[in-house]
Amino acid sequence: MNEQSVFPEDLPSAARVTRTEQAGGTEVFSTVEVSLPEPGPGQVLVETAAAGVNFIETYQRSGVYPVEHPFVPGGEGTGTIIAAGESVEGLEIGRRVTTSEAATGTYATHFLIDAAKAVPVPDEVSDEQAAALPLQGATAHYLINSTYRVAPGETVLTHAGAGGVGQILTQLLKAKGARVITTTSTAEKAEIAQAAGADYVLSYDTFADEVREITKGEGVSVVYDGVGRDTFTGSLESLGVRGTLVLFGGASGQVPPFDLQELNRRGGLFVTRPSLQWYLRNAEERAWRFSELFKALTSGDLTLSIGGSYPLAEAGRAHDDLENRRTTGKLLLVP
Repeated sequence: MNEQSVFPEDLPSAARVTRTEQAGGTEVFSTVEVSLPEPGPGQVLVETAAAGVNFIETYQRSGVYPVEHPFVPGGEGTGTIIAAGESVEGLEIGRRVTTSEAATGTYATHFLIDAAKAVPVPDEVSDEQAAALPLQGATAHYLINSTYRVAPGETVLTHAGAGGVGQILTQLLKAKGARVITTTSTAEKAEIAQAAGADYVLSYDTFADEVREITKGEGVSVVYDGVGRDTFTGSLESLGVRGTLVLFGGASGQVPPFDLQELNRRGGLFVTRPSLQWYLRNAEERAWRFSELFKALTSGDLTLSIGGSYPLAEAGRAHDDLENRRTTGKLLLVP
């Protein structure tokens, strides 16, 4: 155990952050210099190699999710530990770490993280891979191993098969021996989903009818739906008796109020609305998920797609591309 804080003498005096002063469009971002954060007990200070860009941050920026301003977005980041607070165990200065649990603050050259939530990165995993993995990889892992545990031979529907989570889901599902049906919005994205291993790639306009045709009227065991409002009804229509709809996001908007009696009418269905925080509850769960994800990366079962790397000061452009679905794969900010 480290009972004392560890602050090397050559630490920089300041950090740069990209933040918002008020809710609004992408124009509310500004990049400014601030004092270097100081780790408290149980925390480490990380010099950022890359920060992940995720949809929740567009909600925070726009005001859908209220935040206190000035606000530095970012819950996902990768980099090298350069200082540690008191009582940090198992992590030393110079260790590369990654996290999806910083809460806020990774749109920056340096960020703080509770040491318990910092995952050591194996030497064989690059900074870029480590930066692209945490949130989307851990999300895909909990969806198919915990929320609904997929068995070999099951037929599964996932939406947005060319997106970051979609590509990872497809690869991990195929490694499990599942049959994967997915959806995309363009022919170009369909090719990306097929390259990830999808057995069928469908249009959003007709996917429910086509799923029924593919499954000979039976429907699928589970639908993993991160699109939300635009796909929700079709997702229900795609399920077989006692099927499960896992609604884990709302890229097209939030699902309106829903009559639960519909679940009975459609075959005793299940609907759940999980999020990652409920599936990284302790050190054991965190270690299990990331050890399997790193193993999949190094074995070749999983390849990560980087949709774009943007300078820290261009966070607004990254948000605009993400919100307008111009991207395939993971978006990163690089200091």
